[in-house]
Amino acid sequence: MLRRLKNIWCPENFHLQHMLDRGRPCFEGWYFKLVDAQGSQPYAIIPGVFLGADAHAFIQVLDGRAGSSAYHRFPLEDFTADSASFDVRIGRSRFNRRAIKLDIEAGETSAGQAIHGTIHFGNWLGWPVTLTQPGVMGPYSFVPLMECNHGILSMDHTLSGELVVADNKTSFKNGRGYIEKDWGRGFPSGYVWAQSNHFEEEGVSISASVARIPWLTGSFRGFLIGFLLRDKLYRFTTYTGSEIEHIEVDHHSYRLSVRDKTHRLVLSASKGEGALLHAPYDKQMVERVAETMTSRVELRFERIADGETLFHGSGKHGCLEVQGDLDAILHD
Repeated sequence: MLRRLKNIWCPENFHLQHMLDRGRPCFEGWYFKLVDAQGSQPYAIIPGVFLGADAHAFIQVLDGRAGSSAYHRFPLEDFTADSASFDVRIGRSRFNRRAIKLDIEAGETSAGQAIHGTIHFGNWLGWPVTLTQPGVMGPYSFVPLMECNHGILSMDHTLSGELVVADNKTSFKNGRGYIEKDWGRGFPSGYVWAQSNHFEEEGVSISASVARIPWLTGSFRGFLIGFLLRDKLYRFTTYTGSEIEHIEVDHHSYRLSVRDKTHRLVLSASKGEGALLHAPYDKQMVERVAETMTSRVELRFERIADGETLFHGSGKHGCLEVQGDLDAILHD
């Protein structure tokens, strides 16, 4: 119990240790976005574990250039996680704050894809963790039994190392990465998420999600938006008193205007070619979430007092997911 309480302030750690033997359906997964310096080969590497009747560990590999994905399934006993720090192992692969190491042979899983290599990370630029707001979930971090918990572990960091995926070798020297995670019972019934940290101005990053959140006997529209600009993270969230002024979402595009007392952020993104990822649904992991890594994410950031535009730019290698009941997120 004490470790579970401490982990509230360590969103990167494994949170479901107490659920491993209970048989209840739940999941936990980490999302590592990797883009090489030339921008020619983006990958998303997603290790995780699903618990329940069909309990197993997994490593998903999304090839953003090819628009394809592979789901490497492992027995649950191949999954181990440190109880006091972020250090996860699945088979011979390992994931922690410093690096990810992938070691999967072609015939080892039903995906039939070999992947080998190690990617090292520079310093993470994560969502601040404070006593009262332990990460992006803010005060909701203290609410038990949330359907889906979210963590933004690094908005932007450098990469080094290389990966060989099905004989395609990519160097990630001077590349850039982004890391987040989710854990809980399932994904929201409807949500949209956009992310990019590849703008002309270095060090700019955006992560913007809007979702329908179950709450007591009803639900509400929640949003978690972080904009990193010149070493400062601007936060637009449900719990900080920000408000959505305008939102348009369909299965091909996403437009959003959000503001707080001092700033306004306007975002637009269009969906490119992508692939289906596995996600928790109806007590199992199924192929159901379409994600692209080729979106353009347009941003305008302005000061409300005088209307001055503080940033305007277009982000490449944008990730975009639009999923489920979209009407549920169009209305408060």
